[in-house]
Amino acid sequence: MKLNVSGNINQYYVQTLCMIFFPGERFSEDADADNDGIAVPELSLKLEDDEDGVRVFAELSLDGKYSSCEKIYPNREDITHDRLKKIAVGDAILSVCGEVIGYRPSWGMLVGVRPSKVATEMLESGMSKTKVKKTLVSDYFVIPKKAALATEVALNEAEFVKSADEKECSVYISIPFCPTRCAYCSFVSYTSKKLLATIPDYLIALGDEINKTFSLIKELGLKVKTVYIGGGTPTILDDTQLDWLLATVENNIDPSTLAEYTLEAGRPDTITSEKMMIAKARGVNRISVNPQTLNDDVLRIIGRSHTAEDFLRAYEIARESGIEIINTDVIAGLPGDKFSSFAASYDKIVSLRPENITVHTFSVKKASDFLKNSTHIYSIRGGDVGKCVDYSQITAQHEGYQPYYMYRQKNTVGNYENVGFSLDGYKGLYNIYMMEEIHSIFACGAGAVSKFVDYAPKDGSPRVIERFFNPKYPYEYLSDNKTEQKIEAALEFYRRRNLF
Repeated sequence: MKLNVSGNINQYYVQTLCMIFFPGERFSEDADADNDGIAVPELSLKLEDDEDGVRVFAELSLDGKYSSCEKIYPNREDITHDRLKKIAVGDAILSVCGEVIGYRPSWGMLVGVRPSKVATEMLESGMSKTKVKKTLVSDYFVIPKKAALATEVALNEAEFVKSADEKECSVYISIPFCPTRCAYCSFVSYTSKKLLATIPDYLIALGDEINKTFSLIKELGLKVKTVYIGGGTPTILDDTQLDWLLATVENNIDPSTLAEYTLEAGRPDTITSEKMMIAKARGVNRISVNPQTLNDDVLRIIGRSHTAEDFLRAYEIARESGIEIINTDVIAGLPGDKFSSFAASYDKIVSLRPENITVHTFSVKKASDFLKNSTHIYSIRGGDVGKCVDYSQITAQHEGYQPYYMYRQKNTVGNYENVGFSLDGYKGLYNIYMMEEIHSIFACGAGAVSKFVDYAPKDGSPRVIERFFNPKYPYEYLSDNKTEQKIEAALEFYRRRNLF
């Protein structure tokens, strides 16, 4: 896409807005008029801002179609000048792109990972629930049902945001291995026999980092609120390895003191009664059993090595283990799936009454096999996916589930959202802490990212967050472990912020 931008506005923000209408697009100021026979859209945008307000002019041309507009926004007392600029630019881009493409995005100009963030900020300012929903529609061009969803999620998260304690934290532990690689996956997870053979050495290094990380947490005077073991597929470990890993955690903290202790068992083909018994005995109180779909044909298309029947067997094993909370993940918009089969899968899962259900929208990841094998998989309208997403949310509400956290990813089919639902009293705490960056997350293992958070600085300044990235790949993690650097980075952050 050829992009010409003038004025004091972040160009990445403009690109992100354009990608709502042109998913997967690449940007240049001197793009050729043709790209492998495909017409290249050209957008020009000019921003003028002064003490009186903001004026934006935009024009878009594509394959003989043309649209232009001018948007004028006087200054307002209720929003900052910077936000006014973003609203004006968003309005202009949505106007010209919408006219040329013939598409109105459900989330309007909200492009970030956390669409409920704006709703949260308005609620915290004292705005009523009704006013928040109206403002999302009028200022941000969000359609009414999405504005209502964002507001509801913000309200459900509010109790955790208000009770944030700078002396609490969470721990994430990465097991980046899977039995097979899903075709839609871009996570750092490994499936070859050669790489799976590194698991014993990986666990030794990981155990050392876990021990040192918990020692660091104690030195900082923090209380661990949640532990989350994710991947990959942690239950790819055999019984002995899994018991050793959970014992390592237990040697550092009494699991009964945790508000939540999650083990991802995402692949039903890795779940056994023995592993669930081990998890229960070691204090795990939340587990994820993720079918993604109960359509066997779609499971084959996406590279899952299990069937719907395997999921039902695994779910029963997890339930019989006595582990208190079960989460299930499903994905709307998977290649080969239709509304009828999605609805059938979802109805069956809801009938099982898991405490948590997370509904993802299929996202086209740059590193996924789907994108490697097809350049035409992006879809802004998404076919049946909007109907699937609506059905999941209406059904969840009818069955007593509440939307408790939400996030969005780039290049989702139809530009839709991912939503976590829970039965009353069973919200997934780690998901909220991580998404809303409520407190520090100390992460262990390959590909893990620690977040050091000063959520509410005492001087009233904006909260401060710093990240520390572990080596991405297991072989890098084994050869260049950065545990000591992470510890120093955390200590320096907490000293500098006067948090201990």
